[in-house]
Amino acid sequence: MEFCLECGDKILGRSDKKFCNDSCRNSYNNRQRKASTQELRKINDILRKNFCILRELPFVDNIYKTNKPSLERLGFSFTYFTHIVTYKNGAEYRFVYSFGYKLGEDDFVLVVKK
Repeated sequence: MEFCLECGDKILGRSDKKFCNDSCRNSYNNRQRKASTQELRKINDILRKNFCILRELPFVDNIYKTNKPSLERLGFSFTYFTHIVTYKNGAEYRFVYSFGYKLGEDDFVLVVKK
């Protein structure tokens, strides 16, 4: 006889059952996903904040020039981005969804809107 993975009660019925009822199965699976969901939520919150900061910049012809400390003062995190694009000329842009930025010398940052 097996025992429920969630509550520990004896399980009646099929020998391959892991839970005594749907409630225990749902509780167990929700608890298992909670830790990874919290980490994803934290990262998505940072990405969302970065996106909102970039979206509010005063772009001219889809370009904005600034420096790293200015963006950091607004709360921008350079650690989190969605993807990297390397162009044929070797320029590497880090993207936060549809906004890309290239880090240059002396904390210069070129932000582009795709």
